[in-house]
Amino acid sequence: MVRYGSDKPDLRFGLEIQDATEATRGSEFGVFSGAAAVRHLTVPQELSRGELDALEELAKEWGAKGLAYLVYDTAGDVRSPIAKFLSVEELETLRPADPRSTLLFVADEPAVVARVLGAVRAHLGRELGLIDPERDAFLWVIDFPLFEWSEEENRWTFVHHPFTGVVPGHEELIESDPGAVLSQAYDLVWNGWELGSGSIRIHRQDVQQRVFRALGMSEEEARQKFGFFLEALNMGAPPHGGFALGIDRFVALLAGEANIREVIAYPKTAGGSDPLTGAPSEAPEEQLRELGIELRRLPGQGS
Repeated sequence: MVRYGSDKPDLRFGLEIQDATEATRGSEFGVFSGAAAVRHLTVPQELSRGELDALEELAKEWGAKGLAYLVYDTAGDVRSPIAKFLSVEELETLRPADPRSTLLFVADEPAVVARVLGAVRAHLGRELGLIDPERDAFLWVIDFPLFEWSEEENRWTFVHHPFTGVVPGHEELIESDPGAVLSQAYDLVWNGWELGSGSIRIHRQDVQQRVFRALGMSEEEARQKFGFFLEALNMGAPPHGGFALGIDRFVALLAGEANIREVIAYPKTAGGSDPLTGAPSEAPEEQLRELGIELRRLPGQGS
């Protein structure tokens, strides 16, 4: 485990994720200037090269291509391989208020940046002692986007599910500007753990049809797949919603366990197999026939 210094850091610093996209848009450092989003954390310590290397490995595990950094010392000097690509103005703009600090940067698509820096921040919070184990912090996460762009499919897809309600007033944006539409989805978080999630559902047929069209679904396809549902909405469905809680997560937090697998009676392995029952295993031919399932080998799998 990497040790982060012996001095207790200033607990006023909450490791807030800060945006540096515009501040670095004209930078000579191409990783920054060419990225859709550039954000950073300010760590109230001068991190060593070993600590930075370990954090970069963590960032890569969560999908980052790398983890850039600027280390400011008490003399005001900057230690970093990227400093030579940044202007004096950029370095001063990014300079933290507290000396002896390390700025950790991720540059990528906004979703990747948020995911990676979120994981790095949680890790640092534990290692730096910024998390009070005696404190219980609850919060609701709202205003999720309704749609996200799929690079693989080259179209808009849903973030939560295609029946998630739309924030009132955003209905007219569904087809004209899908990326700007906010949903009525919500998550309940306790000490950084998602305890449950849910959403208010769409209860108007015209709104549901707009969502289907934004997802690239023709009216014929929508009727074929969800005709029963659209008909039900046409008959007058009331506003309604749902919320699902994770009991295992409650138990893990109450027990002080960092890994939810410790409180699951029969956890699966990382590969999805079940040590208790041996599943997945081969099924007898008679059972497959009863279920109408025929197994076929893929080309190149042999006999």
